[in-house]
Amino acid sequence: MNLQANAASVTDIEEIQHFINGRRVAGASGRFGDVYNPGLGVVAGRVPLAAKAEVETAIAAAAAAFPSWAAVPAARRAQVMFSFRDLVKRHIDELAALVSSEHGKTLEDARGSITRGLEVVEFACGIPQLLKGEFSESVAGGVDSWSMRQPLGVCAGITPFNFPAMVPMWMFPIAIACGNTFVLKPSERDPSCALRLAELMKEAGLPDGVLNVVNGDKEAVDTLLTDARVQGVSFVGSTAIGEIIYQTGCAHGKRVQALCGAKNHMLVMPDADIDQAVDAVMGAAYGSAGERCMAISVVVTVGDAPADALIAKLLPKLDALKVGPYTDPAAEMGPVINPDAKARIEGCIASGVEEGAQLLRDGRGAVVAGAEGGCFVGATVFDRVTPGMRIYTDEIFGPVLSIVRAGDYEEAVAMINDHEYGNGTAIFTRDGDAARDFVHRIQIGMVGVNVPIPVPLAFHSFGGWKRSLFGDYAIHGPEGVRFYTRLKTVTSRWPSGIREGAVFNFKAGGEH
Repeated sequence: MNLQANAASVTDIEEIQHFINGRRVAGASGRFGDVYNPGLGVVAGRVPLAAKAEVETAIAAAAAAFPSWAAVPAARRAQVMFSFRDLVKRHIDELAALVSSEHGKTLEDARGSITRGLEVVEFACGIPQLLKGEFSESVAGGVDSWSMRQPLGVCAGITPFNFPAMVPMWMFPIAIACGNTFVLKPSERDPSCALRLAELMKEAGLPDGVLNVVNGDKEAVDTLLTDARVQGVSFVGSTAIGEIIYQTGCAHGKRVQALCGAKNHMLVMPDADIDQAVDAVMGAAYGSAGERCMAISVVVTVGDAPADALIAKLLPKLDALKVGPYTDPAAEMGPVINPDAKARIEGCIASGVEEGAQLLRDGRGAVVAGAEGGCFVGATVFDRVTPGMRIYTDEIFGPVLSIVRAGDYEEAVAMINDHEYGNGTAIFTRDGDAARDFVHRIQIGMVGVNVPIPVPLAFHSFGGWKRSLFGDYAIHGPEGVRFYTRLKTVTSRWPSGIREGAVFNFKAGGEH
């Protein structure tokens, strides 16, 4: 990110703001970051990078709003979520345009991501049922015991650039429905959608201060991680940053869930339906330009025959793939987020060539007519990749697919289990026995059987294993409710028997 200190040089581009205590607030730090239109490769806006005092103002607003919001009955909190859901559906085209203009993904992809976020909002609408505790009568003579779940207080969310609507909606709706207040720190690369969502929450009836949005960089994040008023922190992003956030937050007594990097493998067995597998690869490897943590970036085939068959059918589809800006209704894959991302991805492709992988399609230097300056990387595929190569070990976060040829099923399973990441995986096969064995033995948090992107629906929970997740709780679903609440168990005994002289009925003569 290029920091801009001189406002006079950027007066022709939009200046984004924060959302604190129910209203948009201009940045006061004097520091700004560039927000690109990635389809054109030009700076379209600038976002304020909050100073510590600005973040503390947002935390203070959330802390002040917490007692009264926590006291609102869960059914009334759910009504706000119902209203918010309706508003998002009504404004989905506006929100999708905000996502696409700053992230670059196609409008169809943007609308789809918002819809997946809405599923979590709908789950949060059921919060009265989700917060029900348990009751045990007469655990001892005259003694009853029951449990309840209560909100943490002020919670914070730190979200990535690749899903500027969906991932925030995986966090704040459940947190707020549970009775918490929230400070959201969206990615500074595409912050506008988060601000609009906050405005729609207010329109839905959310009191001021319950949801705040603060834009920023490391200074803002460090403030959220160290301020004693923040009780819980949710993070989605890279493993390097996520591990630091987990360690720092825990060291300051916070509950932390950090969903991190991935290198998702798709295992193609010799009996797989190759047409189905190729269609799956097209969507899972190249959808959203590969910028998603559940992207399939490695295909592992058992033997050469399925690899050769898959490549023969994949390459013509890659050659026909329409790459372009979101304003082109025919575009199937958009640009990556900014010029830095493009340069990094092209560097990863170069490393694959240097390390001896067979480059079948090279996306470097992609140029789109009418958008020649755009941040485009074409669909790229390598064959004969080996586990020691950088393109195999690293999360590229771009439209780059590696094909690895395993000698047998056992080698393939060991390869997947040996990788440091454990976010998602899939197997494509017609053999139920192989599928069942794979599901039970694979050391990965989310598994698909003939499903390439096994993202669970909102009433289940999303989260990986190994270095893909730090913390004890996955995100959304039942785990999300548990993360944003504390369990309290009550054991009570009331005196039995009636005290002598006590009267519990109406007195004679109608006197009460």
